[in-house]
Amino acid sequence: MTKSVFDSIKNFLDENQIAYRTVHHEPTFTSEESARARGEEVKIGGKAIVMKVGEVFRLFVLSAALKIDSDAVKSQFQSKSTRFANAEELLDFTGLVPGSVPPFGHPILPFELFVDKSILRNEKIAFNAGSLTDSIVMRTSDYLKVADATVFEFSKSV
Repeated sequence: MTKSVFDSIKNFLDENQIAYRTVHHEPTFTSEESARARGEEVKIGGKAIVMKVGEVFRLFVLSAALKIDSDAVKSQFQSKSTRFANAEELLDFTGLVPGSVPPFGHPILPFELFVDKSILRNEKIAFNAGSLTDSIVMRTSDYLKVADATVFEFSKSV
């Protein structure tokens, strides 16, 4: 049996001696529901979105209080096209359902990782950790230390 994404994240954080808090909650389907279940503000939520940019799927993480600016993504990658991965593609690549994708690329998920500058404005980041019922809350500085991400601005107001 393969290890769950949740266990993989916890093991990865433990191996890197990163402090974090887990929260088990009822299934959440929106950023607002997740924030309530965790007892945290929506803005500290790390919304992880898999997008196809040109011909490559990549993982983008931004504050859950914002939305992705596709034009900024296109500009960064000099691409004419972007689109969100559909539920079937997400399941094929990750084994996960929409809303459960954590904000980690390699070695957790098979994607290059990009983090929006909005994440840097918060002391903490909270995210669904491979399921709709398990979340992790940790310091943003620790997240950035282990995430191996490229940071640029790609968010806009909702």
